[in-house]
Amino acid sequence: MSNHKNILIENIISLSAIQILNYLIPFFTLPYLVRILGPEKYGLINFATAFTGYFTILTDYGFNLSATQEISINRNDKQKVSEIFSSVITSKFVLYLISSIIFFSCLLSFDILKADSDLFLISFAGLLGTVLFPLWYFQGTEKMNFILIINFIIKLITVILIFLFIKCASDYILLTFIYSASQVVYGFIGLVTVIKKFKIRLFLTNPENIFEQLRKSKNIFMSSLSISAISNSNVFILGLFVDKSIVGYFAVADKIRLAFQSLLGPVFTATFPHVSNLAKISLEQFYKFTKKSFIFALSFGLLIFLLIYLNTDILIRIVLGNGYTNSFIILKTLSVIPFLYSISNFLGVQILLPLNYSKKYALIMFFAFIVHTSMALLLANYLQAIGSTIAIIIAEMFTIIFMLKSVIKIKKEIIGH
Repeated sequence: MSNHKNILIENIISLSAIQILNYLIPFFTLPYLVRILGPEKYGLINFATAFTGYFTILTDYGFNLSATQEISINRNDKQKVSEIFSSVITSKFVLYLISSIIFFSCLLSFDILKADSDLFLISFAGLLGTVLFPLWYFQGTEKMNFILIINFIIKLITVILIFLFIKCASDYILLTFIYSASQVVYGFIGLVTVIKKFKIRLFLTNPENIFEQLRKSKNIFMSSLSISAISNSNVFILGLFVDKSIVGYFAVADKIRLAFQSLLGPVFTATFPHVSNLAKISLEQFYKFTKKSFIFALSFGLLIFLLIYLNTDILIRIVLGNGYTNSFIILKTLSVIPFLYSISNFLGVQILLPLNYSKKYALIMFFAFIVHTSMALLLANYLQAIGSTIAIIIAEMFTIIFMLKSVIKIKKEIIGH
């Protein structure tokens, strides 16, 4: 048991370091970029990234949870892991092909995309990196430390390239190219690491295996689609109604919120394979562990909320500068979301999914997505950026209420109290 705890702690540390690299290293470039690019170009880049984000959701297809769980359970059977690995990678490439067809159809059909087609093409090119990178393998085998150094090197090179080559607002396309290229390189190195270092075979799988993998992941995909779409749609929907400078004000405030919220990610991501195993071994141990974890997650989420809310003025002035005072009230409103997220994510990912209630989880997230999209479309038109933040808060509260009701009901059914 102590060995499992050591592995869990090691993975939380590795994932924490990776999340810090993912958000805090680019965070060093944020003050520079928002000043160089200005709200309009920065908003335009985020609008393109948000559009590409929909295809990231499709190609991920919930594998970061479903494949993680499957590999975690079969981690000692290398042949089985190779089969899972190959079927997931092949499935992701099939979804990538479908994404490409949809993307180019949209690019040729809508003027709002045609106007900046170069930017959208380069942004979409980075999707290949997320298709290649087998995050779910490293999570399932609890070997996140192996990608820590790679992540650091790629992020560091990216930061250096930004300071060397991004000098004025017209360099916004070059910036997008740097981001996309770094994603592809990172994805390729991750894939090669699994094949060469861990001797996992990659082979073409038959259509039956692809359909089976998609079938097994469909419930988690629907929930992941809803979760990611809620996060991704804010910038995209806002960009449909308002000037790109307002999108920029919202995007930078949300970047700060996400940087702080990402501190929750390592705990949730690292504990998921652990609680999945506990749910199979002993429900008593599972509930004992999740009870302690929930208190920690709740406290951590509350701390992050207070850090953002009480330091909004400092964060805006130091990180963004005087040109982004319009982001102040946006960030203030967004600050409560990490706290709400800590509750909803825990109830869903750490309890419902390990107990195999993926259908219930997917259904709740689907309705949360409907609520969010409806509110975002309505409020963004009238309240602009503040409307987008209110839409997220409403969706998170909806999720918490219905997940909590489900968890209480399930606990009564399983253990009778």
